[in-house]
Amino acid sequence: MGKLTTHVLDTMNGVPGESIQIDLYRIDGDSQTKIKTVTTNFDGRTDAPVLEGEEFVIGKYQLVFYVADYYKNKDVDLGEVPFLDDVVIRFGLGEKDAHYHVPLLVSPYSFSTYRGS
Repeated sequence: MGKLTTHVLDTMNGVPGESIQIDLYRIDGDSQTKIKTVTTNFDGRTDAPVLEGEEFVIGKYQLVFYVADYYKNKDVDLGEVPFLDDVVIRFGLGEKDAHYHVPLLVSPYSFSTYRGS
């Protein structure tokens, strides 16, 4: 069975992104269905895969990382309106037995992602 994992690295401070809320949605055409909410641990990872087993279905998905809340909790001055508030990553899961890893490298003004291993 396939699985989906993620982790967050805070590139501003050079540390794992701890206690970041992440929402997972399944995308069907113009509609979105929220599947679950998870929070990163001390290592910037979730304690369990975001999707696995029978929950893992081929299709289009979206992860929403609440990074402005994270930086506000770290007392970073983001101004009245943060440049990055929620980071949204849309991606496809196309192989039912594959491991998909979606890391997020983030600062208050930039982010990067890729398909990890």
